[in-house]
Amino acid sequence: MAWNLTGSYVETCSCELMCPCNLSLDHGATYDYCRVTFAFNIREGTVEGTDISGRRVVLVADTPKVMTEGNWRLGVYVDDEASDDQFDKLVKVFGGQLGGPMGALAPLVGEVVGVERATIEVRDDGLVHSVRVGDTVDFEIEDIVPFGVETGEPVRFSGMGHPVAPDLTMAQARRTNINAFGISYEGKTGLSTSEFSWAA
Repeated sequence: MAWNLTGSYVETCSCELMCPCNLSLDHGATYDYCRVTFAFNIREGTVEGTDISGRRVVLVADTPKVMTEGNWRLGVYVDDEASDDQFDKLVKVFGGQLGGPMGALAPLVGEVVGVERATIEVRDDGLVHSVRVGDTVDFEIEDIVPFGVETGEPVRFSGMGHPVAPDLTMAQARRTNINAFGISYEGKTGLSTSEFSWAA
């Protein structure tokens, strides 16, 4: 096994609640584009023998209305506490060069618009999740608990074709301010999971 990683995940995109692309990548987005920010908080993992536990990665993408048409513009942030070796290995994983979920998406990427180190903060507080990357990414989402559900359990979709995991929690954005790599948007929707696991 060349690499493996586990951790938590949150995203927000430019669609209205709920994003059609999360049902299937070949469904058109709410608007004539989909702009999305994916944030990974890696608790444990190794890539080609390098320990990457505790690292954080944020991807910002600008895609056509129908994501499967390709020509995505993709920017990558790796947290500035990463060593040079960790940085290089994470860029390979999240750029798709080492296979796995991002390897499957790599043919859809038309241009990598930037790869940078940045201060990345990811916070999970019960139903609320927030991400900040320097002064370019600032968003907060809240998992949706259906009206009348006394357990407080949020809505989860299962069997999704999402690259991160098949089962994710639906959320709405409380705040989205994204202006990174020339990609900017405000959105109303989000997804989260307290546990994802990738390997290749």
